[in-house]
Amino acid sequence: MPAAPKPEILAAFEAAKGFMPLDEGLALYDAAVEAGRLGLPLLEVGTYCGRSTILLADAARAVGVTAITVDHHRGSEEQQPGWEYHDPSTVDPEIGRMDTLPTFRRTLHGAGLEEQVVAIVGRSPQIAAFWGTPLGLVFIDGGHTDEHASGDYDGWAPHVAEGGLLLIHDVFPDPADEFTGQAPYRVYLRALGSGAFTEISATGSLRVLRRTGAGI
Repeated sequence: MPAAPKPEILAAFEAAKGFMPLDEGLALYDAAVEAGRLGLPLLEVGTYCGRSTILLADAARAVGVTAITVDHHRGSEEQQPGWEYHDPSTVDPEIGRMDTLPTFRRTLHGAGLEEQVVAIVGRSPQIAAFWGTPLGLVFIDGGHTDEHASGDYDGWAPHVAEGGLLLIHDVFPDPADEFTGQAPYRVYLRALGSGAFTEISATGSLRVLRRTGAGI
């Protein structure tokens, strides 16, 4: 039976700003619990306001590991003013730019999960370049351009431990979804083509792959 969060955690997830639907969130939680049993940290690329972080952190708490989330908190491309996913409430009025960090911190506080999470504020490739710790899980949910999605994969996939999991969100094979899901789809195909990862499940736009080989 898949691992599932308690009702209060699900309520916090559904109340948080973000875009992940419930079925994908439950699949994320189950994968995180499984991966956490390796005894290694679980890392998310793309925090936004902490919706998925709630589930990652609660899964980490359940198995006694740490959740790490990486984001510059200035919003990805489709979240900027003028785009469909822009939320004006996330704009810092003093500087006129998005800043999702305060909302994220309130989200974690409200869910009672601050102690389970290490939040790293910065750009994913810069952080990955000096990262040296094996990871039980890497969840790629950052920018949706080829530059950003590929950079996240190149930077973090090599750190997934043998038997660990690589999760890729917003995988949309339909070319009509070029802006929202084709770059993650191409990264997903790269992961499968590398011989290092084997797909174990798909829920909505979420793909879960296991590290089964050495080459990336």
